[in-house]
Amino acid sequence: MTIFTAIPWKLYEDGSTRFWVHYGLVILGFVLAVITIIAQWAKPAPYGKHEANDANWGPMIHQRLGHIFSDALPGVLMFLLVFFFYGSKREHTNYIFMALWLTHYVHRGILHPMLMRYRSKKVALGITLGGFFPNCLFHFLNADFVGNADFVENYYYDPRFIIGILLYVLGYIINRWADHKLRSLRETKGEDGCTGYYIPYGGLFELITCPNYFGELVEWLGWALATWSLAGLVWALFSAATFIPRSWHNHNWYKQQFEHYPPNRKALIPWVY
Repeated sequence: MTIFTAIPWKLYEDGSTRFWVHYGLVILGFVLAVITIIAQWAKPAPYGKHEANDANWGPMIHQRLGHIFSDALPGVLMFLLVFFFYGSKREHTNYIFMALWLTHYVHRGILHPMLMRYRSKKVALGITLGGFFPNCLFHFLNADFVGNADFVENYYYDPRFIIGILLYVLGYIINRWADHKLRSLRETKGEDGCTGYYIPYGGLFELITCPNYFGELVEWLGWALATWSLAGLVWALFSAATFIPRSWHNHNWYKQQFEHYPPNRKALIPWVY
C-alpha cells in the first residue's frame, strides 16, 4: 500500500503548455466564482421562482431542450471527448472518477429534464447560455484533470479518496431525493394563492429550504476532496457561489409568499445558514 503523500498524483510537467492552460483556466474559474457570488447576491438568476422579463434574455426555447443543452452537452458529451481524446491515463482511479461524474450528469442533463414538471415550458436562450459557458469551462477542467492525472498506486485506500467518495454518494442521494420530492409537488397547486408552489415538508425540508442545493454542494465538496485537485476545488467553489445566494433568495421568497412558513428552517445548511 502506498504511503500517504501530500499530492497523490502527477499531472503535467511544470512550465509546459498544457500546465499553463490547465492552471490558467483554474485561475479564471476562481475569478468567475467571485463574480458569480457577487452578482447573484445582488440579483437572483432569472429562472424558476425568480423569473424576470424573458424578452431581455433573447428568444425563447423549450425548457427541456435548454437544460439538456446547458448540462448534458458539456457534462456528458464534452467531458467524454476530453477524457478520451485529450486525456492519457487509463487506470482504475481515472475511470472511477469518470463514472462518478457521468452518474451525476447523465441524470442532471438528460433524465432530469425529461422527467421534471416545469412550471414554465419555455426558457430564454440567454439564460441557457449563461449556464452553458461556465459549465464548459469547469467541466473541461475536471475532465482534463481526471483524464490526465497519474494517481499514486492504490490511491483508493487513501482517506481523502474514501471520505470524498462517501460524501459524493451521500450528496447524490440527497440531491436525487430532494429533486424527486419537488417534482412530485408540481402536481399540486400552491397555497395562499401562490399557484404552482407550496411548502414542502419531510426529511431535510424540515431543516432547510433547499436540500437539493445542499445535496449537490456536498457532492462537489466530496469530489474536490476525492480528486484532491484545484480543478475539483474551483468547481466546488463555483457551485457554492451559486447555491449560497440562490438558497438565500429562495428562502426569503418562501417567507414572503407563505405567512406560516416554518420559522426555524435555514436556507441551505442545517442549523447554520
